Amino acid sequence: MGRLCQTEGLTEDQVEILKAVRTFVDEKILPVATELEHADTYPQEIVDGLKELGIFGLMIPEEYDGLGESLLTYALCVEEIARGWMSVSGVINTHFIVAYMLMRHGTEEQKRTYLPRMATGEVRGSFSMSEPGLGSDVAAIKTKAARTDDGYTIDGQKMWLTNGGSSNLIAVLVKTDEGADSVYKNMTTFLVEKEPGFGETAPGLTIPGKIDKMGYKGVDTTEAIFEGHRISAEQVLGGEPGKGFYQMMDGVEVGRVNVAARACGIANRAFELAIAYAQTRETFGKQIADHQAILFRLAEMATKVEASHAMMVKAARLKDKGERNDVEAGMAKMLAAEYCNEVVQDSFRIHGGYGYSKEYEIERLYREAAFMLIGEGTSDIQKMIIGRSLLKDYALKDYALKG
Repeated sequence: MGRLCQTEGLTEDQVEILKAVRTFVDEKILPVATELEHADTYPQEIVDGLKELGIFGLMIPEEYDGLGESLLTYALCVEEIARGWMSVSGVINTHFIVAYMLMRHGTEEQKRTYLPRMATGEVRGSFSMSEPGLGSDVAAIKTKAARTDDGYTIDGQKMWLTNGGSSNLIAVLVKTDEGADSVYKNMTTFLVEKEPGFGETAPGLTIPGKIDKMGYKGVDTTEAIFEGHRISAEQVLGGEPGKGFYQMMDGVEVGRVNVAARACGIANRAFELAIAYAQTRETFGKQIADHQAILFRLAEMATKVEASHAMMVKAARLKDKGERNDVEAGMAKMLAAEYCNEVVQDSFRIHGGYGYSKEYEIERLYREAAFMLIGEGTSDIQKMIIGRSLLKDYALKDYALKG
């Protein structure tokens, strides 16, 4: 284990959990990741192993049969898992966001119904905000839930559901008519139960199939088509309609910490591959690590990995204190994603022509890193969030205009 991505101030429990996860990654994920990724095969044995480790219930409170760990512990575990294979960390992330939203916003009945089974992995979560043609403009969603005598009927099409096929619980954001003067107060999150798989997985709900992607393979990414799907009012997250947007944004904040952690894991692995290759490949009579150009590149890569890790840890710890971390999570996600792509590209260049071969792991990382730039909000969206908040924090005072 190298010196990068070390975290100060961890408890003995945190150290032991991370040690177990790293061992699992080294023994069960890294040896098979590239083969499974190229075949676009769902990593069922790996997922089962993570269930046994308790990862699916890592942050779920002990009273609901989870381990009751912090966001920091979770993020550091995700970092380790992404170092092995980013797609596996995606299986965990969407599940966790749904569990987190239930912990923070669910009714007591909803918590007791779902959280114990989510902790074991029996209930697997996915969540959905985006729609075709929507992009980052969440306020423009068109999927609607109309009131009926005994609940609601949902109609519309959702897009980019990670775990859309393998999950059996979807937290879905839709429009509802609450009579509010703000579009954001006319959105509601529903907890939609369905069967795992593809096709009509619940009456009025179809999961058409996996979307074929450049990277992020193995994990199933899908659409969800609602056509007269009937659902009871008890399935409104928190029991009160009109709060869906704020519930989703709370979930996305921790999701951005997760994506930052994933980017750190990918970057760390790309660095490991580069520095190992640089010590075995020889040109002009010496190993390429002895060439100053390669040495400088390795130094820059390691610095970017460390900076990303530090910002991710800060954002996680801030959330664990109960404070809002939208700016810090946005900064961590933006920096880690951008640096991840730069580190992977540098590792790719150090590998030379071999980096373009599917026999080498860096080829997979090159495709995976691109997803970090768009997952949980693009870098441009993060900049908007950060910039707007900074303008509030640094608003001009009267005295600043004098003299």
